[in-house]
Amino acid sequence: MQIGPYKLQNNLILAPMAGVTDRPLRRICAEMGAGLVVSEMLSSNPRVWKTAKSLNRMNHEGESGIRSVQIAGSEPELLAQAAQFNVEQGAQIIDINMGCPAKKVNKKLAGSALLQQPELVKDILKAVVNAVSVPVTLKIRTGWNEENRNGVEIAKIAEQAGIQSLAVHGRTRTCMFKGVAEYDTIKAIKESVSIPVVANGDITTPEQAKSVLDYTGADGIMIGRAAQGNPWIFKQIEHFLSTGGKLNGPSIEELSKVCIAHVREIYDLYGTHMGIRIARKHVGWYLASYDTTREFRRDFNVIEDNDLQILALEKYFSLLPLQVRNNTCDAA
Repeated sequence: MQIGPYKLQNNLILAPMAGVTDRPLRRICAEMGAGLVVSEMLSSNPRVWKTAKSLNRMNHEGESGIRSVQIAGSEPELLAQAAQFNVEQGAQIIDINMGCPAKKVNKKLAGSALLQQPELVKDILKAVVNAVSVPVTLKIRTGWNEENRNGVEIAKIAEQAGIQSLAVHGRTRTCMFKGVAEYDTIKAIKESVSIPVVANGDITTPEQAKSVLDYTGADGIMIGRAAQGNPWIFKQIEHFLSTGGKLNGPSIEELSKVCIAHVREIYDLYGTHMGIRIARKHVGWYLASYDTTREFRRDFNVIEDNDLQILALEKYFSLLPLQVRNNTCDAA
């Protein structure tokens, strides 16, 4: 898959997710086979660029591969300035967020709220594309609500404005993350434009990834929530698409190694005080299919010391093979 001058190693992309796709997760997903990883969205408001949260989101220290940075806002001039600022900081691709359904984003007429105003969409896209020399991509939903699925109209506006690639989540804004993603609109969008189209939404298995690619004709797949606690999904999908075979999930030893290394990277980025809290959600995702009673997570989530968090994880993983064997015997 090609975005401007950049040839991706494959057509699998990690979706930008606020509060999730920080530097540690991006690094792990890239190592696990994601062809492109996109950073958390950054506000176009210059007053927040120097806050601790924004500085952490802009931290790409030690990352390899193509640097794609997502920006969000509703004012063409400010978004253009934000694009220029991030390119100066090293961004090689600028992605514009018109897909976020969160109320706190939409009430500022940003994210998917912009889909209600195609003329403003046009002004924003032209302003950003004209402001930078790097490729500009766009993330959208299929429309504002089920009665107003205007994804095809927005896609045509994007292509005419010079957008280099378009990612489409198969839900409207009012759907939030409920119900089931639909791919008919993504298929229609792909048929209406010549730029690369990336399908997103409810793609959780290699088989589903292939099915969506085949049905929509999309050029790539974007994985969001399915990568939380499961960065191996990129390796599994890539293997399935290229060979038709299935890779096993990680061994307990690999799960332990990756999870604990991830937690340590979180401490390094955020410091121990914030890192302890941020680590909790990632650990919960990694262990979701094992800690089904949530007993370990309840105990882990009250630990207030980073060394004790690591010790708790090491102990849990050392006992996990026995727990798995016992569960297998009980099921038999």
